[in-house]
Amino acid sequence: MFDVASVSYFRSVMARGSAIVLAVVIAGIGQAAERSIRVATFNASLYGKTEGQIMERLADRSDRQAKNIASIVQHIRPDILLINEIDYDPQGDVAQLLATNFFAVGQDGQKPIVYPYIFAVSSNTGIDSGMDLNGNEKKDEPVDAYGYGTYPGQYAMAIFSRFPIKREAIRSFQRFLWKDLPNALFPTHPDTGKPYYSDKVWNRLRLSSKNHVDVPVSIDGQTLHLLACHPTPPVFDGIEDHNGCRNHDEIRFWSDYLQSAPADYLVDDAGNSGGLGKGESFVILGDLNSDPTSGDSRQEAIRNLLLAQRVQDPRPQRMQEAPPADQQDSKTAFHTADFGRKRTMRVDYVLPSRDLPIRDSGVFWPDKSDRRLKASDHRMVWVEVRIPQ
Repeated sequence: MFDVASVSYFRSVMARGSAIVLAVVIAGIGQAAERSIRVATFNASLYGKTEGQIMERLADRSDRQAKNIASIVQHIRPDILLINEIDYDPQGDVAQLLATNFFAVGQDGQKPIVYPYIFAVSSNTGIDSGMDLNGNEKKDEPVDAYGYGTYPGQYAMAIFSRFPIKREAIRSFQRFLWKDLPNALFPTHPDTGKPYYSDKVWNRLRLSSKNHVDVPVSIDGQTLHLLACHPTPPVFDGIEDHNGCRNHDEIRFWSDYLQSAPADYLVDDAGNSGGLGKGESFVILGDLNSDPTSGDSRQEAIRNLLLAQRVQDPRPQRMQEAPPADQQDSKTAFHTADFGRKRTMRVDYVLPSRDLPIRDSGVFWPDKSDRRLKASDHRMVWVEVRIPQ
């Protein structure tokens, strides 16, 4: 929309009859109309010990953790936000409560932020597999769920957007089997070579510990694909490294999804096969639980993803009001999570496709005196990109 100054100048140009200047004005207005959007991911650690606990907390507008989370969101003001580790319910009530009772209410003197479009992502966490996954001759334990969880929907995901979500085009790979990924890392005991999983388990085990989703968003007539996931941590296992293997292949899934060769083996929950079409714009986002240079993960997968032909890595820097002296090491400038004892790592990512020019990026890592630092052991990561018109 033209502002008053533009209209006045436009009229003066017409009065002078200068077609050349008029063309310059129109070109300048078109350039000013280019859309830049901010996309963020945040592992908010918003989960409970029992089912329904988080919904009860969010129904109470005084929950301190939720207020801190909302304060961070209002500070960064992303146009599109993925929250990791928020309870899933089929109606999306938990995500809606967070948006209505906290995001849309000013926190710490900041302006509210409204997300008209919300997508709660179904999750494998806490869904009983009916099998003894860890071989301890017991069933119905949290480790026997398709994704670790003490109740269904724990540690799930939700997307909050200022732009319409094309729900009819969403692809979910929640039920995609691990064995169907070519060259899957089949966990075995290194000393004996014995498989960690029985054939019965391996033939039914899902790849996603939560889900892998392709969520298209419509922005000024353009489509942006949000490729979201939250792979299992590569720890809490034994020398067979079954969680490390799964984390590797959950990350590798996106490399396969983006490859130029046909990926007919990638069959979504609706029965449609193949990866993301050539030329489609996308952003990979989520807590991938893998640092490319340190930690316990099998780093090949995350390194390959960061170097993939269609992906660009903005390597966002920490954004701090007053950086503490012990956090000024340039080697940790990209870190996104604090696991205690000065052990920080880069595990959260927002990775745009190469056709999206990067305008800015950052990691919200406030000063130690800021209570928002206690919202989660992870930090919000954001990237601002320009959407081609």
